[in-house]
Amino acid sequence: MGLETKPLSTLHERSSYNVADFAVPTGREEEWRFTPLSRLKGLHNGTAGGAGAVDVTVDAAPEVTVETVGRDDPRVGKAYVPADRVSAQAYASFEKATVLTVPREAVASRPTVVTLRGSGDGTAYGHLVVKVEAMAEAVLVLDHGGSAVYADNVEFVIGDGATLKVVSLQDWDDDAVHVSHHHAQLGKDATFRSFVVTLGGDLVRLSPSVSYTAPGGDADLTGLYFVDAGQHLEHRLLVEHTVPNCRSNVTYKGALQGDDAHAVWIGDVIIRAEAEGTDTYELNRNLILTDGARADSVPNLEILTGEVAGAGHASASGRLDDEHIFYLQARGIPFDEARRLVIHGFFAQLLEKIEVEEIRERVLSAVEAELTR
Repeated sequence: MGLETKPLSTLHERSSYNVADFAVPTGREEEWRFTPLSRLKGLHNGTAGGAGAVDVTVDAAPEVTVETVGRDDPRVGKAYVPADRVSAQAYASFEKATVLTVPREAVASRPTVVTLRGSGDGTAYGHLVVKVEAMAEAVLVLDHGGSAVYADNVEFVIGDGATLKVVSLQDWDDDAVHVSHHHAQLGKDATFRSFVVTLGGDLVRLSPSVSYTAPGGDADLTGLYFVDAGQHLEHRLLVEHTVPNCRSNVTYKGALQGDDAHAVWIGDVIIRAEAEGTDTYELNRNLILTDGARADSVPNLEILTGEVAGAGHASASGRLDDEHIFYLQARGIPFDEARRLVIHGFFAQLLEKIEVEEIRERVLSAVEAELTR
């Protein structure tokens, strides 16, 4: 008997602010089967203990308004409803939310940087809302680091004709656990560019999602990750096309090295019956550098209309190309340098998309450090 599979549209139907509406995961569920639940430190079953701290500081562009608000602020939870138990737990448990607002038609003169630093082993929860009003433009950097057990939700609300570019860097200490949902809601002719870089942490599970409220929305989701021995880095994406004539493109690449290095990439794209004229593509590539590393890559595409502009997906995992290494060695380049150049080439196209030079150089240095291990 073959395995029974459910349509994506069925898998992603449940959403609620109430933790009790979600059963405690057992690991047999489709959305949890790759995640080592024992390493979540109780985030999934309500046993997460200790009062941890993740300090949030914001270095905002002059045009951006920063507020710290309570749970009753109407902007909190308006764009995103939690879609699993940990997300609902984070929503139920945070005390204060950070709200960033880019006013109508404003163009931010420099990137806004949100720095999140964990301190200690206790559990912490957070919530961030980024509201870019109509015709405005902004660049945002989310910089995660330190040690923590942390669950949070991030809402990006991009108004009509507005543009938001986000770089999210997960560079946690080796013992950190981070489970996060990033949801972008796009208005008419809105543009969203996301670049996720995941390097540090014991277990990081990041779930970016996109929804559209009107035609013309354009979302580009890019990711880069480097997994070391013992690390579990998981990215679960959902793009849901529910209105006509919108676009999405997903490109994630990762490298893995060391025993029990584990990367998981799930790419779900749903094109609803009413989303005629959709143009979408998703791609995942994994470069396995040593024995003992494992990459799970699952692209899923569900099309419920026959009128699409384009739709496709691709996934591949493999080792370094011996021919590329040999070609460089034949020209006098030592093996270690040839290997480094090939890996740089694997990531080069993605790195060019990071518009914040300081972050691009930092990521490049981090990749260099990984290769010297």
